[in-house]
Order: sequence, then C-alpha cells, then structure tokens
Amino acid sequence: MEISKKTLKVMAGVLALFMFIILILLVKTVDVAAIGPQGTSIGLSAMNKSFNDLTGTNMFWYYLTQVMGIVAILIVVLFAAVGVLQLIKRRDIRKVDQCIIAAGCLYAVMFFFYILFEKVIINYRPVVMPDEAAPEASFPSSHTMLVCVVLGSVFALLPQYIDDRHSGKIIKGVCIALMALTVFGRLVCGVHWITDIIGGVLLSAALLAFFYSFMKPRRVSRTVV
Repeated sequence: MEISKKTLKVMAGVLALFMFIILILLVKTVDVAAIGPQGTSIGLSAMNKSFNDLTGTNMFWYYLTQVMGIVAILIVVLFAAVGVLQLIKRRDIRKVDQCIIAAGCLYAVMFFFYILFEKVIINYRPVVMPDEAAPEASFPSSHTMLVCVVLGSVFALLPQYIDDRHSGKIIKGVCIALMALTVFGRLVCGVHWITDIIGGVLLSAALLAFFYSFMKPRRVSRTVV
C-alpha cells in the first residue's frame, strides 16, 4: 500500500521529535560534568567541550546571526499583518487564508517552545554573556529554531501568493542561505554547545514537517488581502 505524502511528512515530524527527545535524555544523563562557567554541569561534556575548544568565541558571528533573527521576526510580523488585514476586510476568521492561519499556529507553537526551554533548563551556555551575571539556558538554540522555522515556512507560503517561479526560486535561495549561515554562525560563535544547535535543528525539522503536512502542495494564485 502506497503511503501518502501527508503521512510521510507526519512520520518525518514524529521521527525528528523522537530524536529531539532522545537528545534531551542523552544531554541530561550521559557524560555530565561541571565544565560550564561557574561550575554548571553540562551533558555530553566531552563532545561539547571538544567542539567549543575548537571554535572558541567569535562575537562577529553571534551578532550576524542576531540580525538574521531580526529578519525572521519581521517575517512573522508581516504574515501576522496580512492575517489581520484579511480578517478586517473579510470580517470572518473562516475567510482568512488557511495557510496564514496555519503559519500563525506554527509560530505560536515555536514561541511556546522558546519560552518553555527558558524555564526548563537542559544545558547552560558555555560563556556568560555581556551584561549577565550568570550563564543562561542554551538548549535548544532558540535562535536557530526561530530562523529555521520561520524561513522554512516561507517555502510553503510562497506558492500561495507568488506565481513567478523565477522570483520564488530567488527568495527560496535567500532563505536557504540565511538558514545555513545561521546554523553555521551559531556553531562557530561559541555561545552555544554543539548539542544546542543539533537540538534546535531537530525541533525545527519536527515543527516544519507537521506544518507542511497541513499545507496543500499546489500553487494557488490569490490576492493577499
């Protein structure tokens, strides 16, 4: 029996989420040692310390990826504005484009995890950030998650409004470049452990897979508002 594309996407989401949970269990139980600043205990310490020693701290990449995070937030604001304008004009939430509502749900879940892992601390940063008195929570890399989820969602939203394939390819290329630079930048800037980045990528992959399972895989020509 042939498995539908939607089912495959859900399965991919479940697998990525399962791997994310396994990573959390490993970080909390395997090779835990007080290698962090102010004696904070870090899981998978040998791997994390080796990679952190290799990269050191590079604040250029940290600030560059901060800019990419701002771009992602602006995209969220843009789609939110489109949804609000559609609701005002059409006067019925059921008439707001389903892809906009789906994106809103995706971003809401993403920000839920963003806040959750600020409270439920899995690992601490390898450095104390400027203007901070103590190390902050660092797992998963919420910045990596923000950029990957938001820019990854653009791939599904673009065909709903842009019929020009050339323009669509350019925008997608830019999104891929920004996501790759963010993951690379967060890996080498030294303010995260490598497991933080892996966790951010896995959680992003899970959220995007579930999001894509709800999206219709066809091009639709429609007005924005």
